[in-house]
Amino acid sequence: MFEIVFLGTSASAPSIHRGLSAQIILFNEYRFLVDCGEGTQRQILRSRLGFRRLDKILLTHGHLDHILGLAGLVSTFARWEAMERLEIWGGRWTLDRVRDLIFGVVLRGAHSPVEIELYDVKPGILMEDESFQLSAFSVEHRGPDCFGFCFEQKPRRPFLDERAEELGVPRGPERKKLVSGQAVTLPDGRLISPDDVLGEVIPGEKICLTGDVGRYDSLIDVVQGADALICEATYLDYEAEMARQFGHLTALQAAELARAAQVQNLILTHISRRYREREIMTEAEKIFPGTIVARDLDHFRIRRGQPIEKVRPEEETC
Repeated sequence: MFEIVFLGTSASAPSIHRGLSAQIILFNEYRFLVDCGEGTQRQILRSRLGFRRLDKILLTHGHLDHILGLAGLVSTFARWEAMERLEIWGGRWTLDRVRDLIFGVVLRGAHSPVEIELYDVKPGILMEDESFQLSAFSVEHRGPDCFGFCFEQKPRRPFLDERAEELGVPRGPERKKLVSGQAVTLPDGRLISPDDVLGEVIPGEKICLTGDVGRYDSLIDVVQGADALICEATYLDYEAEMARQFGHLTALQAAELARAAQVQNLILTHISRRYREREIMTEAEKIFPGTIVARDLDHFRIRRGQPIEKVRPEEETC
């Protein structure tokens, strides 16, 4: 199960009700902050998630409305010594701006108690473990090195405990080997293979986040079948030409991408102050019924094959 908390859902500039781009993706022990617009650290506090384990920041691109919040966040981390190490991932052009902001403005040659590592993102797998994979994909926006990200739980086969008991497989290292795909030999000489005690493959959940993007035709295969697509919807269709000029999508185009890629759920963000939320929703739902327009501090749980679940404040335990 993945969770996503939207910290800022506005486009370009904040509004009364929406802050600038930022969201947190949660999976097992991981916490990823994706983008860090102005005011993000206050939104983190308002979300009640806090800063604990928030040591990985993924930047879709280097425009100021997506990175300026890093200045305050890094300053706070350095002052409170909330963590020992901070990873910031982004394209080369993005990291050049981040380097100027953090080391040229915030720290200005001072030693930081937090070890800050900058990672140059390229399309492909960025990190993975036995159950999780994070990958990046290129998107077309204004300027170089713009990326979206996919968060995926790897397919898994459940261990059939009752079947293992019937076969006499003892608890302990033998079962661990079988789960990892290795056959074991029992004391009586019988060879037990993983297929004897593992169930059918269960696909993992997949969340894709586009960031700011001006065209979607190259993204259909990338986000295919995602359980949740988090996509920008900066403009409405009657201003499609303006959207094209500024490298953004309309709500209609975001819905067309979701339909073409056969995703399960569509969540729209990066909402312009020029439109009402209902206008965005109405345009998208003509193409993709059930579209959600995210609001600041919305918290969703995403499970394979199930509708998105909105978390009520009293349920929040992360």
